[in-house]
Amino acid sequence: MKRLLLCAVAVFGFAGAFTTVRAEDGRPPVFPYPIRKTTLENGLGVVSIPFDSPGIIAYYTVVRTGSRNEVEKGLSGFAHFFEHMMFRGTDKYSQDAYNDVLKSLGADSNAFTTDDWTCYHMTIPATALAKAVEIESDRFRNLKYDEADFQKEARAVLGEYNKSSSSPFLKLEEALSDTAFTAHTYKHTTIGFLADIKDMPNQYAYSKVFFDRWYRPENCTIVVAGQVDHDVLVDLVKTAYGTWPRGGKSVEIPQEPEQDGPRKAELTWPLPTLPILALTYHTPASDPANPDVPALRALQQAVFGETSPLYRSLVLDEQKAETLTAFIDPHRDPHLFTILARGRKVEFMPEIGRRIRDALKEAAEKPVAEDRLNAIKSHLRYAFAGELDSPDSVARAVGESIAINGRPEALNELYAAYDRLTPADLQRVASKYFTATNETVVTLETRESK
Repeated sequence: MKRLLLCAVAVFGFAGAFTTVRAEDGRPPVFPYPIRKTTLENGLGVVSIPFDSPGIIAYYTVVRTGSRNEVEKGLSGFAHFFEHMMFRGTDKYSQDAYNDVLKSLGADSNAFTTDDWTCYHMTIPATALAKAVEIESDRFRNLKYDEADFQKEARAVLGEYNKSSSSPFLKLEEALSDTAFTAHTYKHTTIGFLADIKDMPNQYAYSKVFFDRWYRPENCTIVVAGQVDHDVLVDLVKTAYGTWPRGGKSVEIPQEPEQDGPRKAELTWPLPTLPILALTYHTPASDPANPDVPALRALQQAVFGETSPLYRSLVLDEQKAETLTAFIDPHRDPHLFTILARGRKVEFMPEIGRRIRDALKEAAEKPVAEDRLNAIKSHLRYAFAGELDSPDSVARAVGESIAINGRPEALNELYAAYDRLTPADLQRVASKYFTATNETVVTLETRESK
């Protein structure tokens, strides 16, 4: 038996086990399905989440590369660019042939890019697993494009930017990132700096460097959720991807220094739009082992959620704000807690800003009631669990955990950390992070031809 196990490890690199970590209070983990993991010798991860979804699977390829990895000056936007290029085809499956296969399978297929990862996903019949492994391994290993293809897709990215820039929120996001960060690559948005996108058609040679650096097995994980047999999946993946060579390359991501004073940017918009105020504060990376991470997410609900006193007064009762929201998205490196308010009139904006800061100050001075914190914990837990209703949503949740934390277990670790929160934890992080020296403010108002 032991000899067989050693042989299996030699073939597959590392064979993982079911993930069934229970919460400290004995409750079942928030993620209800078993997870099986295998790592091939070339570093490619293979993860399956078998559960009752008769005849359907989601097939995800997680690439731990996003705009965070774009370290060379003047060359932002290439992670998102390859989200486009990966559909250009290979010698075996041209772009049209690849699309024909997807149509024949009735596949729901797409891709997306974030600051930290790029994801290629499809929902298909379970019987099509072997074909999915074949066509996906082919395009990851044998992507083919010439300079004309490259330039055509680079101009398509510029078109996508121009379309998105018709919304004031792209300009707002760009200004927030550019002002809040001085060194880290989170300074640019996922689509990249406009100047870099305009220059992208001239960077064909660099595109080859970027693809060779990051589209390697040790940087990727195959995640399959639904009606799937792990051993069958691993056999198929090993056959198709097993000889894909490691790249062994990396870059140093610049560290962001601690912010040493308030920052501000004022934007104008040439067309009529409601005024917007954004306040953002640097926060730690999304490591569930850091108790500040779950505390900040609970604080987000306590101070800015739809049941919070501030939301009820500004949005519902007084109707001075059309929108009030806060978010702290998962990131591999330290990122931001952002508060966004869209006022109904320009003259309301100073008061809205003051009341947001007052609410944060109160959170630092006065602990949230125990029963309210318990309600927030319950909301976080069951809102997440309620989303796990399809192979696609299950694969997405596991894929994000792998992309951000490098392991699917981090999912359950985060929700176990929520269970340990006390009112004092929320009070502590409110005092620690929402300070004037850690604040960046961006405003946007309509002003014609300034």
